Amino acid sequence: MAKALDYASLSLMDALDLAILVEEEAQERYEEFAHQLTTHHTLEAAKFFLLMEQNEALHRVILGTRRKKLFGTLPRNVTREMLWDVEAPEYDGARAFMSLRQALEVVMAAESKAYEFYDTNLKHITDPEVRTLFEELREEEGEHQAAVRAEMEKLPPGPDPDPEDYADEPNAM
Repeated sequence: MAKALDYASLSLMDALDLAILVEEEAQERYEEFAHQLTTHHTLEAAKFFLLMEQNEALHRVILGTRRKKLFGTLPRNVTREMLWDVEAPEYDGARAFMSLRQALEVVMAAESKAYEFYDTNLKHITDPEVRTLFEELREEEGEHQAAVRAEMEKLPPGPDPDPEDYADEPNAM
């Protein structure tokens, strides 16, 4: 059984490791979604999920560089088993034939979830350096939400395609 995180006693190193793992989990989920939607020839949504995968990878590298500068190669105390779907979109978020708007809605939900995670756990954190890091991460998630909203506003109005438009007719036996 995985050890639960005690946010009140997180060290800065543990908080950085947690943030890196959050980005890693989201990166992997977006990569899965991009692959799934490419397979279904839903390229606009797949391209956006690929962009998100690259963004999460960049955030992970930035956090990893910061961690290495401060703590070198000290081993992690925080593992993936200690978190689940902090920023990663829900597994059932990607659908075959989803529109770009639907993909943006999935990303918005994930960014909102991450914002709430950092905001909620700030209440338990007493270490000033960890508080500052969580405040920075919460602010970044808010900025990501604003960027997604801006992308949504660029989309033309109108209904999204109905997935049933892509369904195959039943085969006669």
